Amino acid sequence: MTKDNQAARIPALDFTKGALVLIMVLYHWINYFYGPSDNRYLRFLTPSFIFITGFLISNVYFSRHGVSAPHLPKRLLHRGLKVLAIFALLNIGRNLLMQGGSLGHVLTTPWSNSDFIDAYLTGSGAGDGQTKTVAFFVLVPISYLLILSAILVFPARFYRYTFHLVCLLCLLGVLALDLIGLHTYLDLLTIGLIGVIAGYLPMDRVNSLVRHPYLLVFAYLAYLGAITIWDVIYPLQVVGVCLSLMIIYFWGLQGGGLAKVRACVVLLGKYSLIGYIAQIAILQFLRLGFGHIGLEGIALGLSFILAILLTIASVSIVDRTRAQSTTIDRLYRAVFA
Repeated sequence: MTKDNQAARIPALDFTKGALVLIMVLYHWINYFYGPSDNRYLRFLTPSFIFITGFLISNVYFSRHGVSAPHLPKRLLHRGLKVLAIFALLNIGRNLLMQGGSLGHVLTTPWSNSDFIDAYLTGSGAGDGQTKTVAFFVLVPISYLLILSAILVFPARFYRYTFHLVCLLCLLGVLALDLIGLHTYLDLLTIGLIGVIAGYLPMDRVNSLVRHPYLLVFAYLAYLGAITIWDVIYPLQVVGVCLSLMIIYFWGLQGGGLAKVRACVVLLGKYSLIGYIAQIAILQFLRLGFGHIGLEGIALGLSFILAILLTIASVSIVDRTRAQSTTIDRLYRAVFA
């Protein structure tokens, strides 16, 4: 990473992304070791990744380069296509491991129309467990958001509220689809566009908004009460994403205390995509390993601690390897940057 890029990073944002990865470890650990459950209190997690992606698009890309920058649409489009390609390759690798067949067999085995719809349109068959059609599904709406942003940059040069207008239209589309009981990636894409709009705020303004911890806690408790009564309906999901991110970001702004722990979380945020991918693989191996010795008491707690430590270790290895090898650094940039 160049010195300019390091200076441009915002540690509190990296802390927020890193904390989201750790919460996702908890989410997947519960699913893997306890089985599918309600998890309504963690349902803010997936849309939070989409929201913060949108926030970074406007707060970093637009503020740093401006929407008139000629290379910006190409940059966003390339990143979106890379994320979509990573999604496809990860699922090919997953199917190889699950089916135990050859690469040729996996590539030539046709997906049904419903499989494609699940993977690239609705996400209804998505997940990270063994019984789901696809894994790593959060990458799909992230890629769509980047690609859509690349397209909207052109009209945004002439009409400053382009993203606001498209977000409103998408929100109306979500509500219309909800009336007929149909849920697609449009739900998450709309939250990503809300993140883009939020990212137009200067960071000083963002910092001042979150510096009201008692108000944030009160609002979050009200949100918890609401989802306990009404479940996580879409308007409450949007509110929960905003409140959760504000609280985590406020925590990330606080200095002192456990400096080494904070540094680990910030590092995890710098490599949030690596951390997201790694923790799923780690949990899969831990489930296989601990499955032979039984999962009770201390063993169960140890599996969670190991999942956290190994996820952090994986990004630390990537960070150190990049610093020591220009070849690895270039490869990382080619795939993930």
